Amino acid sequence: QVQLVESGGGSVQPGGSLRLSCAASGSFFSRNRMGWYRQAPGEQRELVAEITSGGSTDYANAVKDRFIISRDNDKRTLFLQMNSLKPEDTAVYYCKMVTWLSSTVYWGQGTQVTVSS
Repeated sequence: QVQLVESGGGSVQPGGSLRLSCAASGSFFSRNRMGWYRQAPGEQRELVAEITSGGSTDYANAVKDRFIISRDNDKRTLFLQMNSLKPEDTAVYYCKMVTWLSSTVYWGQGTQVTVSS
């Protein structure tokens, strides 16, 4: 059974930084496409960044040049380095895995990020 556990959220002032982590259980982590999504109150869940098994990345326009997604396949962990944070980045951030064989989707439980002065 796949489990995704996020950590690293918290409260930060505008302009600050946070690093989110997502630890994954299960096999074949390196073959799966991984991503970070976020959901603000009253809003739909939206893509933040994705990374393929080959390391190709894609970012939402709102976070380009500020956020960096990366993965450590040996540790089965996904990361999101968030810099120059803005109040509009406030949301619950979710880790997503799409398996390589069956395209099954798994979600983590989410971690809260609050950007406020």
